[in-house]
Amino acid sequence: MIIGVPTEIKPDEYRVAIVPAGVEQLKRDGHTVIIQRGAGLGSGISDEDYQALGARIVDTAADVFREAELVCKVKEPLAQEIKMIESRHTVFTYFHYAANRELTEGIVRTGSVTVAYETIEDRHGRLPLLAPMSEVAGKMAVQEGAKYLEKPMMGRGILLGGVPGVEPANVLVLGGGIVGTCSAKLAAGLGARVTMMDIDLYRLRYLDDVMPANVQTVYSTPASIRRHLEVADLVIGAVLVPGARCPMLVPREYLSLMKQGAVIVDVGVDQGGCVETTKPTTHHDPTYVVDGVVHYGVANMPGAVGRTSTFALTNATLPYLLKLANLGYKKAAQEDPGLARGINIIGGKVTYKPVADAFDMSYQPYE
Repeated sequence: MIIGVPTEIKPDEYRVAIVPAGVEQLKRDGHTVIIQRGAGLGSGISDEDYQALGARIVDTAADVFREAELVCKVKEPLAQEIKMIESRHTVFTYFHYAANRELTEGIVRTGSVTVAYETIEDRHGRLPLLAPMSEVAGKMAVQEGAKYLEKPMMGRGILLGGVPGVEPANVLVLGGGIVGTCSAKLAAGLGARVTMMDIDLYRLRYLDDVMPANVQTVYSTPASIRRHLEVADLVIGAVLVPGARCPMLVPREYLSLMKQGAVIVDVGVDQGGCVETTKPTTHHDPTYVVDGVVHYGVANMPGAVGRTSTFALTNATLPYLLKLANLGYKKAAQEDPGLARGINIIGGKVTYKPVADAFDMSYQPYE
């Protein structure tokens, strides 16, 4: 099979969908790997690094799409890429369809097969291709939140961990999954007072056992969210419903409860976000202010640390890429039901129910 890797074109996206070690494994299994010139530079990987292990370098994305059968990316295809996708293609990347009708309808029109990183499951029902980027985003949420709490960044002028004699910041983490756990651990390690909220009592019991003493767990209800928003300096939205839009936990009227200069980092912005006033931003223009509250809405946070993110992501994606290349999507899905959960669209049919439900589209089960 011919596997193609184009350069990512989303603003400030420095990741790449394969590393040289992955090229070597695909070549060993008899596949051809073509990579767009310069695709790995944002992650510190040169064209020569790829060529040394058997990849062929082509000049443009059009060259990649024209030759490839299986296209492997990191972020969802943008408009100019959708125009190059054909019905013969299988596209393997993050899609996050449920927050983007235009993308969903555009891919439906191509007639292609799309396999979404974010809905593939392992045998335990976990999301193995979402986990590494959730870890990165969770840690970055604290890093960025701490920065934008600074007064020159329109924040309250609060040091996250405080100093002796001055109390630390209050951090509210909405969601106790991977993003929330990584956020809470880092914020607590910096000395902040952290409150974690979730609706899963078993998860809250686990977190209560493993988190340091400056982290408390609270069952999430509208009333408890309102109460903790009043004292929060930094709010981290860490909510995920696999393949579906994030639930709305913080409507705009709740912002009036918050302190002027408080910061919201909504990690789930690429799935619509859990804060009503969240909108996607970029690393070059990451924040905006609504009702006196600073909002950080960068939709590809891990892209800023391209080298770390690329190696973390490809460690997880490569086994699935090898299955798709070696077996084709049909046989791969038959042998791995968790991979089948990643197939969101086939030949113009939406085969993942949360995506169909998000836009009231016709749903056709993969089976």
